[in-house]
Amino acid sequence: QVQLVESGGGLVQAGDSLRLSCAASGRTSSIASMAWFRQAPGKEREFVASISRSLGSTAYADSAKGRFGISMDNAANTVYLQMNSLKPEDTGVYYCKSRPIVYWGQGTQVTVSS
Repeated sequence: QVQLVESGGGLVQAGDSLRLSCAASGRTSSIASMAWFRQAPGKEREFVASISRSLGSTAYADSAKGRFGISMDNAANTVYLQMNSLKPEDTGVYYCKSRPIVYWGQGTQVTVSS
């Protein structure tokens, strides 16, 4: 099994930055890629960004391109999401997800005030 623990969320103002972390433990050797998703109140969970563990290749949702950056520290089994120029519509609970065996973290709340 893999355990994922997110941290770094908080209440910020529009235009501010936040850095989210997701620490993996357990059978981390089974992880091929990691991703960040978010869920706003009353909305479905949506993809934000992903990164391949071996190649380091990344992918972003259109809403994240140019503002967010995903990175991974393989030695620390931790994935990061650097979020810049935050907007109120970025508000939500941010979750990390592992693949190919799917595990989810418990989420961390991000609130962006206007």
